[in-house]
Amino acid sequence: MSAKKKAAPTKTAKAASRKVATNKPAKASRKVIQADDAPRAVGHYPHARRVGELLFLSGIGPRNPGDNRINGNVYDADDRLISYDIDAQVRAVFANVRTVLEASGARWEDLVDVTVYLTDMARDFGKYNQVWAEYFPDADKAPCRTTLGITALPTPIAIELKCTAVVGR
Repeated sequence: MSAKKKAAPTKTAKAASRKVATNKPAKASRKVIQADDAPRAVGHYPHARRVGELLFLSGIGPRNPGDNRINGNVYDADDRLISYDIDAQVRAVFANVRTVLEASGARWEDLVDVTVYLTDMARDFGKYNQVWAEYFPDADKAPCRTTLGITALPTPIAIELKCTAVVGR
């Protein structure tokens, strides 16, 4: 049996094998955002993080930036929650989202996705939806939205938003 001899690689083939292209995308810049005019974070995390043109907001609730009280909550003499006003909480959480967006160089119109957490879906969804429609009157320009009913949040709030925006478009 005769073995076929392989042709020796050409100079061009040798050079090409040494210059292996890596098609790695450029690493997106990352920036942590702490919004001085927004309520303090409840835990050890930033208000937002910008990665390239994407802006990811941490969960934001309806707490008042000045005194950390929860808008719309009514307490008894022993500081136990008696009731809350979902309308007041929705408007406060929207204001807090806007504050973090602006501190990040973004606008309300830059929102592309919102996840809503409600602690009482049956009671609060209708009112929440009404206020949403005031802030986003054109459904075609509104961000995508997912609304989840949950049993509790870390503080006595009825609503929290998790938002994503695209900056600089």
